[in-house]
Amino acid sequence: MTRALALFSGSLASRVAARVVARQVDELFLLHFRSPFFADSGPLRELVKEEWPGVPLRTQSLKKEYRRMANIPPRGSFALTRSCLSCRTIILMRAARYMERLKADFIVTGEIAGQRGLSADDLTRIDKALGITGLVLRPLSAHLLPPTQAERVGWVERKHLFGLKEHDSPLLPEIAARLGIVADGDPFSAEMRCKLTFPGFGARLESLLTEEHFNLNAIRLLDFRLYYRCPPDVKIVLAATEEEKRALQDLLLPQDLRVYLPTYPGPMAMVRTNWPKKTAFEVREIVELAGRIAATHSSAPPGTLIPVSFRFERDDETSQLNVLPFSSPAAIEEYCTLYAVEFPDRGSGCTVRDDDSYPTPVSSCR
Repeated sequence: MTRALALFSGSLASRVAARVVARQVDELFLLHFRSPFFADSGPLRELVKEEWPGVPLRTQSLKKEYRRMANIPPRGSFALTRSCLSCRTIILMRAARYMERLKADFIVTGEIAGQRGLSADDLTRIDKALGITGLVLRPLSAHLLPPTQAERVGWVERKHLFGLKEHDSPLLPEIAARLGIVADGDPFSAEMRCKLTFPGFGARLESLLTEEHFNLNAIRLLDFRLYYRCPPDVKIVLAATEEEKRALQDLLLPQDLRVYLPTYPGPMAMVRTNWPKKTAFEVREIVELAGRIAATHSSAPPGTLIPVSFRFERDDETSQLNVLPFSSPAAIEEYCTLYAVEFPDRGSGCTVRDDDSYPTPVSSCR
């Protein structure tokens, strides 16, 4: 009886790879990995129930490995190819352990040679470094790689595999259709699911890793579109939509400062810094700066004093002050750095822009 363990992200590539092998083995198991950099896996479970009834799905967390996955050298810069290489190595290492526990015969992945800079040789080197040469079948690029044990002993026929390269991904929907997979887009693709692939996200993470102490809560703050850092150690995160406000509400710590506009539609801001080391004057300056930033990204008219409310989460008392919005979002960067990220559009109907025209659409996102 032949058993295969398929790494399953929910992407079209992982679905096709698993389907190709499922038709040729006796048993198939699905393994899904979670991490601070991957989107929520809840919808994926529904996909598995619908598309893979009766097939076991196991999920494992990689939250302790986030530094190794990002693989940003000390005083170095983020590089997606280096991060992908590290991530794939960690995932395959964990998968190999689980394969042994299952007594499975080989691992299946939806990797395509050349994607995100990892060549066929790179994929082969990962297997060799982990001591699993010949045990990882990549059905989508198998013809570009040495035959695996599954092919050599006849568990899987090589003629049913493919030789896709990086730019052949558009062929996947056609292959999926031939396999009976209904694919309406690819909402679980790496470009939609893995935050490290979002342009600009790596710079945010790189900046966070310079801090001496941080936790997963701080990593989750990187998910917000408007993420400012102000020297020397102040973070100002804005939640513009109702969905973002609910998410930010869950991340507020007792020592965080909440800033919002009571009279105009606009974002809620969270300010995080080492407050005990700030003088009363510095606290006042930070509160005013956060209020001005929130007002700038609101529907409040420019050039007018705007009331903003603020309070520390550990306190019950709310205070208020009047602030003057910046002339434009671009003017904020004289005081703070906006770490812009190109988040994928998931059809929310709300597009957040980091240009001078941004304040107007805020109310349409409410």
